[in-house]
Amino acid sequence: MDLYYAAACQTDFAAPETRAEIGDRTARMCEIIEQTITGYEPFFDVRLLAFPEFAHTVPIYQTVDELREHLAVELPNEHTLAYERLAKQYGCWIQTGSFIESDPQYPDYLFNTTLLIGPNGIESKYRKVNPWIPWEVHASPHDVPGYNEPMFPVADTEIGRIGVAICYDWLFPETIRQIAFNGAEVIVRVSAYMDPWGTAQPMDWWTSVNRTRALENSAFVVASNQGASLAHYPPFSWPGGSMVIDYDGRVLAQADPGPGEQVVVAPINVDALRAERDRRMGHDMRGHLRGTAHTYLSRDYLEAGGAELSIEANNARIARAKKGFE
Repeated sequence: MDLYYAAACQTDFAAPETRAEIGDRTARMCEIIEQTITGYEPFFDVRLLAFPEFAHTVPIYQTVDELREHLAVELPNEHTLAYERLAKQYGCWIQTGSFIESDPQYPDYLFNTTLLIGPNGIESKYRKVNPWIPWEVHASPHDVPGYNEPMFPVADTEIGRIGVAICYDWLFPETIRQIAFNGAEVIVRVSAYMDPWGTAQPMDWWTSVNRTRALENSAFVVASNQGASLAHYPPFSWPGGSMVIDYDGRVLAQADPGPGEQVVVAPINVDALRAERDRRMGHDMRGHLRGTAHTYLSRDYLEAGGAELSIEANNARIARAKKGFE
């Protein structure tokens, strides 16, 4: 497999109030894709591009009904078709920023969703398994009765086996470990990670968690973080710091901390990863795992959320979950 480069792209849009505003954001991200591929072409073969959580829509409303009325879209749509055209034209793979998704198959629920789009179209759909509660009121697919789609899909592509998870998912080692055990070699983080848990000491969770998930799963990580200013996505500021990390936890490239559009690129060598996974006897945390020793995974702590989620209902669920530790 030829060496290629991944681009972690961050955006700085104002939070849209209606779905009519998504088109402008899609158009700008398409420009970033073309500028990155063509601009770096004399130096690097950029074939994987990742965008942040909330790049299309932000869950600025506090109820499911408001999100459904103003922001939710079905997937695929005209925006994803624009990415499909570019992926086919340039022979690249695009991990879209997230959408607030409605699906007629689950009419009572909304999801926070990202797509991996390649030259042949949509390769995978990932719905955030761990919403950032209490603030996020969209559903986890884990909590939807009768949900029968893969929760942790991994796309087998010519540039490697690619998985993805969204923002708060990465604070759950179990989620990223499942993606790795499903075969992922490159794991994309589509994220909107805010201050003070970003790139700055002493609370640089963003950098620490990304590096840890990479080394403990022997996988490349391409992490795109939201770079929006406080004025654009109140009440938080978004520190960017988008980055690419290798399978030993080494930072290969990282954007400067602070808001604003930025793109960083770094090499992905899947052949080297496969050779290291095959050769190593030590520090093979996948091969050394004693799965049945971890009995805490035998039950859920947070109860399933209903269709009509709210911040108040989320707080009540969290309070009941805490009693499980008493």
